[in-house]
Amino acid sequence: MTTKSPLSRVRTVAAGTAVAATVPYLTLKLLWLTGHPVGAGDTAAMDDLWLVNLLTFGMDAVAVLLALAFVRPWGRRAPAGLLAFPMWVATGLLGTILVALPLILLTTLVLGPDASAADDGPGGLGDWVFTVVYGGFAVQGVALIVGFLLYARERWGGLLRERIGDLPDSPTLTVQRAFAGVAGLLALGVAAARLYWCAGGTAGLPVAWVQERSRSVAVMDLVTALMAPAAVAALLVLVFRIRPERRLRVPLVVVWTAAGSLFSWGAWQLVVFGTVTDVSDPKKAVPGLLPLVEAAQVIAGLLVLAAGAIALVERAAARATVAGPVGSGTAGTAVAVAVAADAAVAPAGPTAAPAVVADVESAG
Repeated sequence: MTTKSPLSRVRTVAAGTAVAATVPYLTLKLLWLTGHPVGAGDTAAMDDLWLVNLLTFGMDAVAVLLALAFVRPWGRRAPAGLLAFPMWVATGLLGTILVALPLILLTTLVLGPDASAADDGPGGLGDWVFTVVYGGFAVQGVALIVGFLLYARERWGGLLRERIGDLPDSPTLTVQRAFAGVAGLLALGVAAARLYWCAGGTAGLPVAWVQERSRSVAVMDLVTALMAPAAVAALLVLVFRIRPERRLRVPLVVVWTAAGSLFSWGAWQLVVFGTVTDVSDPKKAVPGLLPLVEAAQVIAGLLVLAAGAIALVERAAARATVAGPVGSGTAGTAVAVAVAADAAVAPAGPTAAPAVVADVESAG
């Protein structure tokens, strides 16, 4: 019988906690989707939100699969991208909430209850629904991120131990820097707009939002305004090899979290507003500026993701070249790709090259 290490036990507990934290949210969504508007005072409004409820149910179900992947054997064998992309989105969504919630609580303690937040939310949701939902998000976010960090430590620990200067110079470095430059311009625009709205600006917002704008929305604008330059600044550190003696882990974590926040919240808001077809009330009409800012968030996040993906793929290829040819045809190509993926996350040091060669020999 194999004895689990302390970190493995922590990862198991974190994954179980993440799954348990999804139960209240998934239960509410399932009830709403089946015509039981528990906690909602406006049944008609909930009917209009069926597509949003279906989407969010699916998103939380994916979070359950991610948590299971961190502790099950099949999760270790799953393609990296199949886990990394949804976890990137989850980190962006839940990580932003984890940053914003303490700030919202702090403003409540300092400034008192927010009078504009006293009204019920969409669908006439009661206060207890927000407590259950966002409390669950907080627990789920912490547990899922802890589980992923321990999973990444086991699977990609070599990458996290490397230094910025270990990233290979390549012909595509110019492309990576161009992506970072464009993302930087977009991020500046996003940060300016979000700071303006956070400070009480109203241009570009629906009239209904202006009339019902809560302090928590202003805090979310502030968090997004901070995430935008943070993502680009960390990417610039990587693509321009600033302070090459420093380890990769800090800029990687910042890029991962901040770019995920930009993309995830921008995409989510675009999707939600895109499902609103009833514009009979002019107050609810969405001006053109808001979707532009959200689209800029999505594009900036994707550019940062693309630049990072190019760098990691090239690093994988550079580490795999020591293995030499691995055969011809489709089978040889498949082995080469698999070895390259393993090389990208193999521990750095003098034993890395022999390990890659051994992988190729055993695959052949």
